[in-house]
Amino acid sequence: MNKRNYSKELEKKIESFANKSQRPRLLLHACCAPCSSYCLEYLREYFDITVFFYNPNITEDEEYRKRVEEEKRLIAAYNSQIDSGNFEGMNSTDKAGKIQILEGNYEPREFFEAVKGYELCPEGGDRCRICFELRLGETARIAAAEDYEYFTTTLTISPLKNADVLNEVGEQAAAQINSDCGQEKVHFLPSDFKKKEGYKRSIELSRQFDLYRQDYCGCGFSRQERHPQD
Repeated sequence: MNKRNYSKELEKKIESFANKSQRPRLLLHACCAPCSSYCLEYLREYFDITVFFYNPNITEDEEYRKRVEEEKRLIAAYNSQIDSGNFEGMNSTDKAGKIQILEGNYEPREFFEAVKGYELCPEGGDRCRICFELRLGETARIAAAEDYEYFTTTLTISPLKNADVLNEVGEQAAAQINSDCGQEKVHFLPSDFKKKEGYKRSIELSRQFDLYRQDYCGCGFSRQERHPQD
């Protein structure tokens, strides 16, 4: 069985509506500003984007606040480029659209309840999949309720995240919400944003905008695995 190329699937999807007058609406789940940087630079050329910042997996309130404020700062900077018409240093054109942001509920207990019994799983294992299901399930729900045509996540830009698992979880979330609605309300947009030097570009953009970066996903389990001495 051939391995799916999610990056090419995304390109083909974009090609299918690139010349249409009306841009599709996309709800983009975002984990942090650094991971969003390239995804937004790329996708804002083709979609009307609302960033959905929903990350109850971030254990510490201070860490959550840092990340959500950096997300807002990045979006404001991108939107100011459109206002000024100045895209210097960016792979963007005058087709780029403004970006909205929607902040989801921040309730870490939902994450801890979801992963109960999986506390000792290694990073990248079953606990992470449950976390993806929690975040993408809520993204699918909001996308369907608010009439977005597509939803996806910035998480596939990370070399530490399994794009096969993330795309599978996203597609299952779309199928479930469509089943619950009794009609096809929303589509999951396939992606592997790390491909074609997407991750490298996110590093460049993080430096350009002086974005706050961390080396763990946000949950206490990940932080402990990365920094066992703390």
